[in-house]
Amino acid sequence: MANTWIPPEQYIAKLPRITAYGCLFFTDTDGRVPQLRSSVQQHPGIWQWPGGNTDQDESPFDTAVRECREETGIQFGGAPKLLAVHWMSPSDAWPALKTGFVFDGGELTQEEIFRIRLDPGEHDLYSVRSLERWAEVMETQGWQRLAAVHDARRTGTVAYIEMRPDAIGYPDPYRKRRRHPARGRSWPARPPRQDRALGDTRRS
Repeated sequence: MANTWIPPEQYIAKLPRITAYGCLFFTDTDGRVPQLRSSVQQHPGIWQWPGGNTDQDESPFDTAVRECREETGIQFGGAPKLLAVHWMSPSDAWPALKTGFVFDGGELTQEEIFRIRLDPGEHDLYSVRSLERWAEVMETQGWQRLAAVHDARRTGTVAYIEMRPDAIGYPDPYRKRRRHPARGRSWPARPPRQDRALGDTRRS
């Protein structure tokens, strides 16, 4: 039986709604990962990378660069290098499919990290930690995404991550050997002293 042709706008109306986000993944020169703590009412306290939802007619990479500038003050001028594609099923909090694109932001020096200036309407703290230290403070799915992207950067591959109730989790070796409460320094939007902030980072 032949398919009946219908106009594209009618066919598209029947397809699932899919939203997208773009973000930049950075490390410092010691391989630790900077993250921002959300102050948004819908998901307070969640640790995130600079990024956000794509605007109309905006590519995921353009979104990542724009959001990074707005959220941290960092003006990223590099070329797009994809580290991960992140697929999420609908949920009560976000009732639509969502696909994320994580791009490599490269390494930040301690001076560049210190110059981060947060938008208080979106984030209230930033912190730089090793994967082991992040495992102590992040919820499981968020840390699994972090570990997968970090591994993709290390191996020069592109990670594919699914977030759904029946998805296979990424291996979580650090959580198995937690012995101490969370350590590492979370900084306010404007650290009062550069030497103290950077010194705390070294101990993270």
